[in-house]
Amino acid sequence: MNLTPAILPLFRELGDLKRIRSADREGSTAERLFRDGWAALAAGEPGSQVMARTVAAALAALRLGDLNLAKLRALGLGEQAVAVLERAFDEVADQLASDLAACLRPALARGAPEPGPVPPFVDKLARQPRAGVTCPGRPRIMLQPPENHAEHCLMVAVYAVIASPIHGADPTPVFVASMAHHLHNAAMPDSGFSGEVLLGDALDGVIEHAREEALAELSEPLREQVRAALAPIAGDAAPEARAFHVGDVLDRVLEIEQHLRAATVTMDDVLGTYGLVHDGPVKGFHDRILADTGLA
Repeated sequence: MNLTPAILPLFRELGDLKRIRSADREGSTAERLFRDGWAALAAGEPGSQVMARTVAAALAALRLGDLNLAKLRALGLGEQAVAVLERAFDEVADQLASDLAACLRPALARGAPEPGPVPPFVDKLARQPRAGVTCPGRPRIMLQPPENHAEHCLMVAVYAVIASPIHGADPTPVFVASMAHHLHNAAMPDSGFSGEVLLGDALDGVIEHAREEALAELSEPLREQVRAALAPIAGDAAPEARAFHVGDVLDRVLEIEQHLRAATVTMDDVLGTYGLVHDGPVKGFHDRILADTGLA
């Protein structure tokens, strides 16, 4: 497996988990996976298990949206729910390294942990919007609706784990580093590149102060696990750092691309390629309505 343009369709699909929501749950799918992941880590679950379950759930959600294990069982599927998740996972598994796919698939049966407390920084990151596109000396470009830092961290974690085999990286510290790399933004509003440049020599100290505030909310040994995972990502020498940076830079760019792609969708795309008015007993009448009103 190599990093090529062939990975982008999968990553684009995964990015849309920031935009999938359900009537009976707060936040996007990505935001809730981030929260569930931190709840499990804070409860002492091994990082390898949290990584596998979170990434497997994200991949199954590409086809099922918010029909996760708990929801499928609540809707009466019982033990059949796991088989449904496995079918969804298998539809995209050929885009993963085979060893990674084999590691992730069994985690589908575990589902999300029981709702539990999370460190306060988790909810703060979910409320903290990303800065948008910023550049020193230029006005900010705001694209609505903005993603939040919980969604970004979750997506970086999923992308980076998928990229781990490319760089021979251990996916568990890659996952932990990705989930934690914006801890400082729980206390530090995101002013983007422009703000970082204006902070100048004070930037590192401000980030460190804010990060320590968040780390103080974790108990040992998780706090040291997070510190150890974050340490290499300031550079790109370690395999884990390189896998992390694949996730980080691609999510930053693909998030902006998503807004640009949405602005270029045409009615031919919607009605032709995607079949918005699809086959059914009244399709002929629907087609006449569109023709009569000039929409087709």
